[in-house]
Amino acid sequence: MNYRESTVCHHLRATWQTVAKMYNEEASHHGSTMATGFALLNIDLETGIQSTALGPQMGMEATSLSRLLKKMESKGFIYRERNPEDGRGVLIKLTELGKEKREVSKGSVLQFNKIVKDNITETQLQHFFEVSNKINQLISEKTIYNKK
Repeated sequence: MNYRESTVCHHLRATWQTVAKMYNEEASHHGSTMATGFALLNIDLETGIQSTALGPQMGMEATSLSRLLKKMESKGFIYRERNPEDGRGVLIKLTELGKEKREVSKGSVLQFNKIVKDNITETQLQHFFEVSNKINQLISEKTIYNKK
C-alpha cells in the first residue's frame, strides 16, 4: 500500500466518490441526480422545509442550492410557498411528481443499505459509524489544525 492509499482521506474520498457515482447512475435512469434525490429526501412530505434550513441539512452552499432548487422546480418536483409563520421566508414543498421521485430515491437508499447490511457484519458497521462519528467530532472541535 503506498502513502496515498494509507491515508484516511484517500479511503473516505474514494468511497464517497464510488457511492456518489453509483447513486448518480441509478438516478439517471429516473431523470434525476443524486443531489436532487438527496434534496427530495430532506423535504418533509406534509410541511415542506424552509429554504434556509435545506442548505445546511444537505451541506450545500446557498448558490449551489439555489441552482438545484431552480432545476427541481423546472422539472416539476417542487414548488415554493410563502412561509405563513414568517412572511419573509419561503417553504419548499413537493409536488405529486416530487413525491413520486422521493419514493424512488428512498427505495434506492434502502436498497443500498440492505445490500451493505447483508454483506457487512453488525459489528463492522457499528465500528464504521463510531469511526465516522469520531472523525466528525475531531473536525467540529477544530482538533485537527488547532494552532495553539
